[in-house]
Amino acid sequence: MDWPIAEVARMSGVTARTLRHYDETGLLPPARIGTNGHRYYGERQLLRLQQILVLRALGVGLPEIGRILSDQVDEVDALRSHHRRLLAERDRIDVLVGTVSRTIAELEQSRKDNRPMTINRPENLFEGVTPAHYEDNMRDYPELAHEVGQRAATMSQADADAAHRERTAQMIRLAELMAAGHPADAAPVQAEIDAQYQALTELRAVSTEDYRALARSIVDNETWRAAYEAITPGLAVYQRDAMVAYATTRLN
Repeated sequence: MDWPIAEVARMSGVTARTLRHYDETGLLPPARIGTNGHRYYGERQLLRLQQILVLRALGVGLPEIGRILSDQVDEVDALRSHHRRLLAERDRIDVLVGTVSRTIAELEQSRKDNRPMTINRPENLFEGVTPAHYEDNMRDYPELAHEVGQRAATMSQADADAAHRERTAQMIRLAELMAAGHPADAAPVQAEIDAQYQALTELRAVSTEDYRALARSIVDNETWRAAYEAITPGLAVYQRDAMVAYATTRLN
């Protein structure tokens, strides 16, 4: 039995465009192509797609996924390996949840006491945060991905770690603003978005429409959405809405 690309997209939640991209790059060729030109997938392809999606959820890039899958022979052994990685990721998320919960509690207490938050051990803010999880998944933005890659190649490890920490800190600041009840178009939220936008345009010029598309990807792209939702539920939608408001008021 095989399934057309539209049905596979429906079952998996992966867009037909992404499935075509996986075919074009050799990562997931279909079982056959019908006389109508449509792609059809069999059970073996569905199992391979499951592995791809598990590895994507773990933050593994497509080139590395291709290398991992090309080295595999036994599907059960492969799934056992993925299962071990998922358990490790579950443990990491548990630590991250504790980190963010502790930060929220400390911030709330400092506000009650009307005093600044005291950070005795700054490294505690970043327990459970794995920098690779915030590497931009830029398959839909190849030019920007090229610029990001070039910039990353020239950075020292210390600079790269600092950049990852700042991105995480930006997400936490936005989560705090959301928790405080600020709407996405409020001035303090837009100030955070402006800082993000300025950092983005240091890499390359971004049109208003590209920026809106990037905003939508925060929610539509499963890797990006998971990174935001790991901080707090609803943060991905909040970030998207803030970026759309910024595009409407500042970029038009």
